[in-house]
Amino acid sequence: MRQLEAKYGLPRKVIFCKRCVMSNQRPASAAEFRHTINTRKTTLHINEDGVCDACTYAEEKEKINWKKREQDLIKLLDKHRRKDGRYDCIVPGSGGKDSCYAAHILKYKYGMNPLTVTWPPILYTDYGYQNFKNWIDIGGFDNIAFTRNGKAMKILTKLAIENLYHPFQTFMLGQKNIAPKIAIRYDVPLVFYGENEVEYGNPIAESTNSLRDKSYYAARNINAIHLAGLPIKEIVEKYDLTMNDLLSFLPADSKSLEKAKIEVHYLGYYLKWTPQEAYYYAVENTGFKARPFRTQATYSKYNSIDDKIDDLHYYTTFIKFGIGRATYDASQEIRNRHLNRREGIVLVRKFDGEFPDKYFGEVMEYLNINPHKFHTLTNKFRSPHLWRKVKNEWKLRHTVGGDGTDD
Repeated sequence: MRQLEAKYGLPRKVIFCKRCVMSNQRPASAAEFRHTINTRKTTLHINEDGVCDACTYAEEKEKINWKKREQDLIKLLDKHRRKDGRYDCIVPGSGGKDSCYAAHILKYKYGMNPLTVTWPPILYTDYGYQNFKNWIDIGGFDNIAFTRNGKAMKILTKLAIENLYHPFQTFMLGQKNIAPKIAIRYDVPLVFYGENEVEYGNPIAESTNSLRDKSYYAARNINAIHLAGLPIKEIVEKYDLTMNDLLSFLPADSKSLEKAKIEVHYLGYYLKWTPQEAYYYAVENTGFKARPFRTQATYSKYNSIDDKIDDLHYYTTFIKFGIGRATYDASQEIRNRHLNRREGIVLVRKFDGEFPDKYFGEVMEYLNINPHKFHTLTNKFRSPHLWRKVKNEWKLRHTVGGDGTDD
């Protein structure tokens, strides 16, 4: 029997976790972030018992001595806390629940002097921008918002869609890379991201100091990096951009990071992180407000709501990996025991793959992409081992509910 092609280095056999609703087709966070199409087999691992690494870690979280972890955090903060009022830590974010929680608790519970740093969304939603302002004004933080080169942002985002079917790559690059660069420039010794990415099955984030994996936000050879699926040299030669136009999207030099002795940590390693609790905390302390309507392709209202392109990003993950936004949300809530698996399957069946048409026209106009061309690209990026065309309609071969065409 002919084996169907599995694109992006994905496993040919689709396996769903027995605890949550996620499959082994989910790229590990590091792989999804890479500067090229992921051709490595770096996906969520499911063990012999049928349980994914993210669910395994959720069980381990219940056994962690969080009081000791907090003491470790306090020792780290005591080492770097500055008594003269100068910034002693950086919290990157754009006013979402996680950055609101992280910055506020570091300042008001642990007495740090955080500088918040923002790589703005590509297209702010009105309510997302209001949350950003509330974060700074109600929460009470200094903030550096980096206004990136709009021409370069548009070109790179368009190329990322055309070459990678990844509309969010340019934002992810900027968001991840800006904080260490600002830390170097302002001599700030600590950078705190929020959730520990091992929550999603990414083993790289297990260490307390994530400098051990510099590929996220540092590089020794800039010329080896691809942006939007293309070598930097090709982008400069073909798309009327200079190296100066591209620098803000590129990682910090790892030698500079080491010389400055900057440490990069996940606050979620030290404090038990529950997204729903972070949401409630942000509402109470920084004026955070959920979306005024249900987010398309899922059932929630408060996750990743500040960028109009975010919804399209989750649609592309559904096409490439067979994993939609409801799968991400439900899996996380099952691990946090806010849903059971049966409820998660119902939600995935109902919402996964819903096309995000609310902002679609505006996004296409902004990027100067013909909507028809986008839909043509959609079919180009479907992996044959995941999708089958039945009576002119594309259907998943395998689903968590067991109703795929090949189940």
